[in-house]
Amino acid sequence: MKKQNKSAELANESGEIPSLDGWRAVAIIIVFLSHAGLGNIIPGGLGVTIFFFLSGYLITTLLCREHSRNGSISIKNFYIRRVLRLTPPLLATLIICYSLAHLGVFKGNISIYGFLAQLFYFANFYSLYFDPGNTTPAGTGVFWSLAVEEHFYLVFPCIFLALYQIKQKTKFALTLSIICTAVLAWRCILVFILHANTERTYYATDTRIDSIVFGCLLAILKNPTNKKTVQHTCKTYDYVIFSAGMILLLSTLLIRNIDFRETVRYTIQGIALAPLFYYSILFQNRTPFTILNSNAMRQIGKYSYSIYLIHYILIENLAKATPYRTTNAIIAIALSIGYAFLIDRHIDKPFHSLRKKFR
Repeated sequence: MKKQNKSAELANESGEIPSLDGWRAVAIIIVFLSHAGLGNIIPGGLGVTIFFFLSGYLITTLLCREHSRNGSISIKNFYIRRVLRLTPPLLATLIICYSLAHLGVFKGNISIYGFLAQLFYFANFYSLYFDPGNTTPAGTGVFWSLAVEEHFYLVFPCIFLALYQIKQKTKFALTLSIICTAVLAWRCILVFILHANTERTYYATDTRIDSIVFGCLLAILKNPTNKKTVQHTCKTYDYVIFSAGMILLLSTLLIRNIDFRETVRYTIQGIALAPLFYYSILFQNRTPFTILNSNAMRQIGKYSYSIYLIHYILIENLAKATPYRTTNAIIAIALSIGYAFLIDRHIDKPFHSLRKKFR
């Protein structure tokens, strides 16, 4: 018991947060299976929502730690870290994909506008309003979610710096809650009054950022990393709250009404994910959360970004070569993991050392 507590404390001191790599693995597995042909059973959108929530929670936690150490945060260093983390793997993927599409190996069309839109995180609005003729290679449509995150993080550090106070977090939490409420109201207006199509509410930044903000709220109001050691005793109410969160999350998958799915669903999922993340971090050494911290899940989570970038491109283009969906899925996951390994070895690690200078 003491040894486990000690390891948990060391993990927190190193900046790592338990279970998050496991959640990344869960998210990318959901997304991959959905794109591999199981979309009617396994909704890929849930995987993206988990990625959004995780991102908001993690980034806000790291900003809180920086503020506690230094009394403030460096917005310049924040942006540099984001660019060094996300852009090199994205740029490598785009160069490979657009080159192979130009040579006719990959499906889809190419254009300089599509390339720049995806490189500079404008892919969601580009596909919604500027790309009726499909000017991007097949499978690169998944880059829309990167755009949503980066649009949010263009402004979030400034909001954090203006409102965050270590001993008084109420105003900041209230602001984040208002943002979540406003986004829900805007989705309802788009769906019920303006009759917008599902692509508008699914892909656009202004209708999806609340999934990120719910993660921010957990980091501000009830952050499990604020506890000095791992809690090992589960009380009855812990089981009840966790079970309620799981039931609430699953219920959003059972309701198939399109209006519900494009309005209230994202809000309910954000609320439901909060206790799931909270307890998976707090009870990292208890079943079932030990699964999230297994070596296999942590490794998949570590590779999840690169897998996300390449997996759908491979699935779409393998379908061009053979109609056997299961075989294509197996080949795609094997190639995706291999690609992620190469990205980690030759791109992520060198830039990781550089990012440390801006912490």
